[in-house]
Amino acid sequence: MVSFLCLNPSSLFGMPKSTEPEDGSESDTDLFRIRTFFLFWPYLANPIYRPPNVILLMKRSFRPLISILMLVALTATLSCRIASPRRGVFTVSAELESTTVLSQPPQIQIFNSTLLKFASIDIGEAKSKLEIKQLLERDFPSQGRQRNFATSRSFSHHDAKSKNSNGLPVLLRSPKFYRYWLDFRRNLQLWARKKTFQSDIMMDLVSLVKTPIDRHNGLMSSARKYKSCAVVGNSGILLNRDYGELIDGHEIVIRLNNARTEKFEENVGSKTSISFVNSNILHLCARREGCFCHPYGRNVPMIMYICQPVHFMDYTVCNSSHKAPLLITDPRFDVLCARIVKYYSAKRFVEETRKALGEWASTHDGSMFHYSSGMQAVMLALGICDKVSIFGFGKSTSAKHHYHTNQKSELRLHDYKAEYAFYHDLLKNPQAIPFISDRFRFPPVVIYL
Repeated sequence: MVSFLCLNPSSLFGMPKSTEPEDGSESDTDLFRIRTFFLFWPYLANPIYRPPNVILLMKRSFRPLISILMLVALTATLSCRIASPRRGVFTVSAELESTTVLSQPPQIQIFNSTLLKFASIDIGEAKSKLEIKQLLERDFPSQGRQRNFATSRSFSHHDAKSKNSNGLPVLLRSPKFYRYWLDFRRNLQLWARKKTFQSDIMMDLVSLVKTPIDRHNGLMSSARKYKSCAVVGNSGILLNRDYGELIDGHEIVIRLNNARTEKFEENVGSKTSISFVNSNILHLCARREGCFCHPYGRNVPMIMYICQPVHFMDYTVCNSSHKAPLLITDPRFDVLCARIVKYYSAKRFVEETRKALGEWASTHDGSMFHYSSGMQAVMLALGICDKVSIFGFGKSTSAKHHYHTNQKSELRLHDYKAEYAFYHDLLKNPQAIPFISDRFRFPPVVIYL
């Protein structure tokens, strides 16, 4: 009778033993060992060790015999593994099928070319360029609310003693006006020139965002990302959860549009590391004394994306009063976010309505369509964090739109359902997200509802 010893493949290859689960389930390590065993099978017929001082006289007729013996040993080993009750039951055919998948290259994601082309077109680009041109020509009166900068008493006054050709008092500008004007013009021109598409901009976010914040905090700049980040949305569903302690346990907590935490600490926490806002928020803050815009404290950095080019004047005026960094998102990052959201929005529109893409603009305020602050904050976290947790993104018919306000309805210029589809892919299949470079590696993401 021939008896077989159940061998562990690691003993054949000198591989370290792995800890096996005690609950009787098949561990990932076990599966990997079996796959490795199959992949290395062509090498089993070769001698593993041959002492240099010993001459082995092996006839060719012996080699097939050794190969057969090793094959028998392999079969016995697999039989022991399959029969072992500690590892559960699985079929060899299933494992072979898994091994075949492992040996194949990753599946290439195929995107709809029509949707990609449609999402790449910025229908508000012409309007934006005209607005920038007017601003650079000092045409502030045409900018509505922002004309107060050109006529503000802080920067100008009328000299009653001097008259112009029409007999009106001459408007005199203060030196501060010209200093701000030069900064405004320089910042706006630089921003406009950089507003192009760049698929790998996600890989630059550490140097664009984290490095200046670290420098402000007196830390050495490095390419290391934050260990963990919590992006806290403003959805009313947060009032049904006590996530406060969990949120504050992250290394970095990113909050949106100055949503207050006072009286909501149990639901949303109290820690804030980065305040992420749209430029409309800063525009409101600019009306206050000293541009006060620090609900989380004066030392909390603020990151802002530009909704309208005219808001660069608010940035120029308020930046000097900020102790902590006041950073503007890179326009290449803005373009990437805009394309991604428009792709998901157009895809949803066609699938749900069965209408032509040409009718999409009429349902989303046309050139006013924009991604939400929350979506871009999540994109930012993907680029600067090793792990990302998302809170307060979602809605319920029984919940308020924002946990800290009484707003119930959504803005038409956002497509929240399309953004939810983006979050779903981010969680389940990041390769399905368009426009992002293949070189970018998505971090693990958890969404708390």
